[in-house]
Amino acid sequence: MRVGIGYDSHRFVDGRKLILGGVVIPHSRGLAGHSDADAVAHALTDAVLGAAGLGDIGTLFPDTDPRWEHVDSLQLLKAAYARVVTADHKFVQADITIIAEQPKIRPHVAAMRDKLAGALAAAPSAISVKAKTNEGMGWIGKGEGVAVIALAVLE
Repeated sequence: MRVGIGYDSHRFVDGRKLILGGVVIPHSRGLAGHSDADAVAHALTDAVLGAAGLGDIGTLFPDTDPRWEHVDSLQLLKAAYARVVTADHKFVQADITIIAEQPKIRPHVAAMRDKLAGALAAAPSAISVKAKTNEGMGWIGKGEGVAVIALAVLE
């Protein structure tokens, strides 16, 4: 068994859709980023790559490369997982925590699990998604953005 940890954070900006775990979530602002800024998919991608010892999302899909501008981050997760499979590893389970004051995440958890599982050729039951607030503290607590921590297990 191999374990990897991923982290990502993005600030809120006007004029973009909010996409988390491959799901468009109704909100007045989206996240800033080169791709679609899906912090959940980014953190999980780093966790899966880390567990396989294959680097990180920024190395595979640098934000200086125009090919990745506005790309669907689930496609990046799928491409990264293809490398993991080539390296003779198989996804077992992921545990993801989204930290945000707003919007409410819980109503979207099942859809996120489905989308993420699809990208990893897994059952939704292999993906845990939880939401926490920062109790009003720091930049997250002030509603300036979102952070995500992901753990992935491979065999």
